[in-house]
Amino acid sequence: MHIPPYHKKTNWQLIFVGFFFGTIISYMVFTYMYGTMYEEVLKENIELSNEVTDLEHTNQTLLKDKEDLSEQSRQPLTISKITVEIEDPDSMKIDLLMQDQLRALIRDEINHVIGQEVELISRSDELLISTIENKAFTLDGMSYQFTVSQIIALGSELKIAVLPASVR
Repeated sequence: MHIPPYHKKTNWQLIFVGFFFGTIISYMVFTYMYGTMYEEVLKENIELSNEVTDLEHTNQTLLKDKEDLSEQSRQPLTISKITVEIEDPDSMKIDLLMQDQLRALIRDEINHVIGQEVELISRSDELLISTIENKAFTLDGMSYQFTVSQIIALGSELKIAVLPASVR
């Protein structure tokens, strides 16, 4: 069998040269396009991995904060501040200075409730009321007695409203 001598004809030589250069040019174009596409994919992959890392850290921080908050909510709420309000001080002619001093005396009398659980205080509020009502607070030679009109535990603050009952 005889193979025709195409290498001697110039038309065929031009076709083979065209195929050769076309292959080289297409390989270069393919390499450029693949490199560009791979570079973009690599950049996007790095950005997404950084974002995932940031989100994982954020998630861990939020889970830790949630755990800390749930621990704090398991701990009983305790009284940290006592506020005493004297209602209608004008009925016994108690001026502002005396009001402050009487508030301090009442706070000193029930100071032992600071640090105790709010639930315990709410269960024993009658004891707290009788402690205030049965005590005569002496100021400037006069004894003041009060009746408790209201006890409110707001969060960790205990608010007590008292009315002057008698002065001796």
